[in-house]
Amino acid sequence: MENSHVCPNEVKDVSLQELRDRLQEFARARGWDQYHSPRNLLLALVGEVGELSEIFQWKGEVARGLPNWTSDEKQHVEEELSDVLLYLLQLADVCGVDLGQAALTKIIKNAQKYPVNPTTFN
Repeated sequence: MENSHVCPNEVKDVSLQELRDRLQEFARARGWDQYHSPRNLLLALVGEVGELSEIFQWKGEVARGLPNWTSDEKQHVEEELSDVLLYLLQLADVCGVDLGQAALTKIIKNAQKYPVNPTTFN
């Protein structure tokens, strides 16, 4: 990732395509793409989800925005969520799945499967 020197806070909207391209470049530059089989990426993804789970494991219920967490704890969550996203993108890529399109299609399917019940909000 030759452009990885750009501070993440300077980037506003990052597309899945941009992330995918940077991940491909990062892995290719290090010769890691040879190890990025669907199975290996899935196992790495599961490991990262486990690391994210450990952060929350003994916290009980947690409020949105993590208001009572330290900045270090929030940064740890940010890093683990990023790892999960990046492995998920790589897995989708090697499986030939357009993750953005697949997600939009799934939202539409879910909307049809679970229509809004107007009485729920009254």
